[in-house]
Amino acid sequence: MMKNMQIRKLTELGVALALATILNFLKLYEMPQGGSVTLEMIPIIFIALRWGWKEGAFLGSTYGLLQLLLGASIYYPLQAVLDYPLAYGLVGLAGLVSNLFSKGSFKVRSILIAMATVLGASFRFLAHVISGVVFFGEYAPEGIDVWVYSLGYNATYMIPQIIITIIAMALLSKGLENTSLATINKIQEVE
Repeated sequence: MMKNMQIRKLTELGVALALATILNFLKLYEMPQGGSVTLEMIPIIFIALRWGWKEGAFLGSTYGLLQLLLGASIYYPLQAVLDYPLAYGLVGLAGLVSNLFSKGSFKVRSILIAMATVLGASFRFLAHVISGVVFFGEYAPEGIDVWVYSLGYNATYMIPQIIITIIAMALLSKGLENTSLATINKIQEVE
């Protein structure tokens, strides 16, 4: 049964990677200098909540590397690392609360999903802000602090993306109800 669980996990990670990649191409809004509102974080957060933060971080980092291979905007090597594998890997930290999903009502799970999404997305946001300060600070208008500029620029697409992801994840939470990491661990203990 343990082997079946590993196969299931790998299959779900592969499907989530493909889904995140497809959802990236469905841009709801795109910023002129990079960054867009998409649904790409949904599969990463779903996996992080279902299987845990390590799997979520692995999926996110793999997705970030795939984005680089598919033609992401690369200006500096360290910027590529910050904006793609690191930023999306940090989204997987949403799974830090995955063991709490076996407890509580739909309302409690929805609140946990919102908190987990904000957690993972905030770390991604931070990576983009740092990248903006270090590599794109020259675009800040004269008289505007580079940190304020980077925070504002990245917030224009990250905040809508976070809100959309929270709503989508709340709708998907029924899928997490009986298949959270805590439930999977209980199944493995019985075997």
